[in-house]
Amino acid sequence: MQLSCKELPNGIRIIHQEIPHTRMVHCGFILNIGSRDESPEQEGLAHFWEHMAFKGTQKRKTFHIINRLESLGGELNAYTTKEKVCFYASVLKDHYGKAAELLYDITFHSTFPEKQIERERQVILEEMAMYRDSPDDAIQDELDELVFEHHALGRNILGTEETVSNFHHHDFIDFISSRLDTSQLVFSVVGNISFEKVIRQIEGALREIPTKRTLYTRSGFQTYQPKHKTVKREVTQSLCAIGRPAYSLHDPNRYKLFLLNNILGGPSMNSRLNLSLRENYGYVYSVESTYQPFSDTGFFGINFGTEEKTLKKSLTIVHRELEKLRANKLGSLQLHTAKVQAIGQMAMAEENYAGLMLVYGKSILDHGKVDPLDLIFDQIRSTTAAELQDIAQEIFQADQLTQLIYTPA
Repeated sequence: MQLSCKELPNGIRIIHQEIPHTRMVHCGFILNIGSRDESPEQEGLAHFWEHMAFKGTQKRKTFHIINRLESLGGELNAYTTKEKVCFYASVLKDHYGKAAELLYDITFHSTFPEKQIERERQVILEEMAMYRDSPDDAIQDELDELVFEHHALGRNILGTEETVSNFHHHDFIDFISSRLDTSQLVFSVVGNISFEKVIRQIEGALREIPTKRTLYTRSGFQTYQPKHKTVKREVTQSLCAIGRPAYSLHDPNRYKLFLLNNILGGPSMNSRLNLSLRENYGYVYSVESTYQPFSDTGFFGINFGTEEKTLKKSLTIVHRELEKLRANKLGSLQLHTAKVQAIGQMAMAEENYAGLMLVYGKSILDHGKVDPLDLIFDQIRSTTAAELQDIAQEIFQADQLTQLIYTPA
């Protein structure tokens, strides 16, 4: 199934893939703006903007925004990451035009009324309290602060109580005006709809958006120092988060690290960490490792929870598994199996058309193109055991890992 892409004179790009055998269309605006693009006093503003997009436009009030697609059986949603803000929807193909028009309205014509800001402020403060009460979330946020200390990547996407309590109408207008760049904005569509219809429904409105370029550039992260920290918390088991910076979105080793991470602690039950910590010893209910690339750096991390009495033993096992991958090359059968598994997982993810729509938009913003899945498969298949060992020796160095532990108070 072929991808189609069109760039408008103002720099906005439209990416599309037709999927004839579904009844649905998934579409969304993906903007290359995230929490790392905030100044310290703006911390949490991008996420607050995501909330406020549903709270009124020049022609709609909150109820009309919420009801527009929900009453048709569709879904309207949004999310904020450290580098992206996304507004997206899923609807039956007959309602694509309504979805596209609504997304255009909330993305470009939100009015940020002060009364709604005051109401939503309380919602976000409650959201922050909920996350603080969830130690699994809190420990990851605090680990980010340790790994990316004194940098925007280390700040909480939700912001702080102080910053969130001080945002007003002009803050949203100023932030969007200073960060929005029409060449860093993509409208992505995947579903049972032709490219011609996609263009016909949205091109006219998008062409009316004035060309906008920003001089803003993201500050890089180059000051990493590993740290160890233990905190007493109201938890029933010890929680551990381990991490460090890793490869960026543009590093040629990123797919190799993806494969290596999948072997170590990916989503499958046969990952090395799951087999050792859960299946062999019963020390944990769940354990995972993650790799998240950013535009100029990345993050590698491990998370697990265990009884306080088995914390030390669990840490020993984690570091033993890391050292095995550093010291020993994978055998040919192990490597082949790992590649087949990773390729199968990626192929399965392609069946999630809503996720695929978002992936296409982000890929256009990050790389200016969408690599065919077969090309990514080829890169995984061509990875050698020696290359994986080299990456393990670099990324899994024990003395370069930051460690954060929550222990019961």
